[in-house]
Amino acid sequence: MSLGRCPSSCDCFVSLPPASISPVVIFGKNSDRPRHEVQEVVYYPRATHPPGSRVMCTFLEVDQAPETQAVLLSRPSWLWGAEMGANEAGVCIGNEAVWTKEPVTEGEALLGMDLVRLALERASSAQDAVQVITELLERYGQGGSCREEPEPFIYHNTFLLCDRLEAYVLETAGPYWAAERVTEGVRNISNQLSVSVPWKEHPQLRSHAVEQGWWDGHGEFSFSAVYSLEKQPERMEAAKKRYKAGKELLRRQEGQITVDSMLQILRDKDSGICMDSGGFCTTSSMVSVLPRCPNSPCIHLMTATPDPSRSVFKPFVFDALVGQVPWVLSPTFGDDDPVKKMPRFQTQVDRRHELYIHQQRVLEVCKGKEDSECRLQVKQKELEADNLELVKKLLDRTTTDSINLGDLFLTCVEKELTLYRGEII
Repeated sequence: MSLGRCPSSCDCFVSLPPASISPVVIFGKNSDRPRHEVQEVVYYPRATHPPGSRVMCTFLEVDQAPETQAVLLSRPSWLWGAEMGANEAGVCIGNEAVWTKEPVTEGEALLGMDLVRLALERASSAQDAVQVITELLERYGQGGSCREEPEPFIYHNTFLLCDRLEAYVLETAGPYWAAERVTEGVRNISNQLSVSVPWKEHPQLRSHAVEQGWWDGHGEFSFSAVYSLEKQPERMEAAKKRYKAGKELLRRQEGQITVDSMLQILRDKDSGICMDSGGFCTTSSMVSVLPRCPNSPCIHLMTATPDPSRSVFKPFVFDALVGQVPWVLSPTFGDDDPVKKMPRFQTQVDRRHELYIHQQRVLEVCKGKEDSECRLQVKQKELEADNLELVKKLLDRTTTDSINLGDLFLTCVEKELTLYRGEII
């Protein structure tokens, strides 16, 4: 089911018991972005902020919360927010682009990726995160270019949010929004509206649709049917196929879904979920395991590198001693950063981090050499198998005394770097 060259894409997935084989919620996302964009993995500890504090997001300054939670973020390295991430309370969020009947505007406001980070910093549950995003959306709006190029790329956003107990799909059209609650089974989203009858919605969602002539105000209201574009752009037609393919991949394994199941879905190329052609590609991926048992840690597996089929998923656990791993942190440029200069994005800078540099170098060296590519894949799979064995031990709470949670992600990154820095494969 090849989709050819599509302008953009993204996919998020969640499995809740009884779809998961064990009592865990499993979240997964591929972040599909401009091909050469670098995505870094950043950690910010819990913090308190003085009254009246403000925080500068990508384009807009907003009121700061009195206290922010520790967060792990996978983000395009030029911006403030995040494509996906988790917090210490076990909340995970991913966002995706969407185009609706409500027009996008060129004014700068909060990016959907800013809303992801703000919600993770401020919410202690997935339901709280829905409220945080909708309140910020009402106060500050959404908008601004979402790529590091002079020509603007603007969209509205959909979000998949989950915690140990439940999940939510939150979809927006300008300032308007609709949310769906998911308490069991599976759910996925792509670059399209998919919420029909909302669990909660913007107070003027229906009246606005009537005013615009999109709905007659009678009969059952379907957000996706009323607010979706009648003539879909190419990117959204492609998203329909990916959405159906992702739904089918989840359905085939429903009741038996594991971490490995989610990894395989994110690596599926035939569906287009793992994108590796055209101007966009899967630049980073994330899988999180959120046990129902509060005594078991939530575990977040990140690649920090492009193409999950050629990357190693590495586990992270929130811990009092955890810190930033420098090898997945991009350089900073201060006031000289093209995103801060007006007009924005007139020049380019090298944002590659160490892991990205070495992974891409090895892939280039092995390109077209079947034996070398095979040996690299074998060694990557061996590293990942070791990582997944650690995950299993943590979830089973067996033989974990020797596992230093604070250095878990760091150690796994360093082992992968050692592989890439070694002799030419």
